[in-house]
Amino acid sequence: MNTEVQFVPLDIAILVVSDTRTENTDRSGVALVERLIQAGHRVYEKKIVPDDIYQIRALVSAWIAHSQVDVIISTGGTGVTGRDGTPEAIQPLLDKQLDGFGEIFRMLSFQDIKTSTIQSRAIAGVANGTYVFCLPGSQGACTLAWDQLIQAQLDIRTRPCNLAQLIPRLKES
Repeated sequence: MNTEVQFVPLDIAILVVSDTRTENTDRSGVALVERLIQAGHRVYEKKIVPDDIYQIRALVSAWIAHSQVDVIISTGGTGVTGRDGTPEAIQPLLDKQLDGFGEIFRMLSFQDIKTSTIQSRAIAGVANGTYVFCLPGSQGACTLAWDQLIQAQLDIRTRPCNLAQLIPRLKES
């Protein structure tokens, strides 16, 4: 951590993908909101949408088109059941995929849930200059991803490098 560099708060949108969760029963989205605020970032918006590829894609498309949104974090819909379609909704929108995110997430997750981690299709990438992270729906998966991967990469003070410092350059051609 470079303490000579000043923290830069980012605007982060949270998407909860679920057919069953409501604002009253959502724990994963709430945990992400609490953590990002505690880290000093701002919540752009938090929404819950059903497991529907087109509703997911429409909302994420609107967010990536908005210049104020720096990061989108979704939770849910990354499993293997018939209704799980978050990766299918998001991948066509990505300009670049961050393969290492899913790989490292599953490696860390293996320490907690062992071989069940192979069911996770967590992904991340960049779409129109916006970082997008797609996490499993469990609160444990969300806190693991934030605490051990995302938080440090969204902090401009993290060294040797971080994703936050690249935001001004994401739309270079």
